[in-house]
Amino acid sequence: MFVVHVQPGQEVLATVAEQVKAHGIENGAIVSLVGAVGSACLSNMPKGDASSDLLTEYEQPMEMSGTGEIMDGKPHVHCVLGTEGDVTLSGHLHWANVDHHFVNVYISAL
Repeated sequence: MFVVHVQPGQEVLATVAEQVKAHGIENGAIVSLVGAVGSACLSNMPKGDASSDLLTEYEQPMEMSGTGEIMDGKPHVHCVLGTEGDVTLSGHLHWANVDHHFVNVYISAL
């Protein structure tokens, strides 16, 4: 198991991509992703058109949990974000910035 520690000032997916490249991991399972971010972009498919994505950006502190995969060195993550008022958001992660906390990403190489 390999752990990527994403620190304040770093973007989650870019940091994961950099670290798996540095460690020679081409393919793997993102077994768990846990932490908190200050902003993120998620997408979901619109009803009636599974071939396109609706992207939504969020600018607020959010708890983060997710899973995914590494394919050809590229991370692919689906996650759930928890916001103020016990609201949850979920979808395909396009980017997420760590502001004040951290995100730990647990990867099992294949």
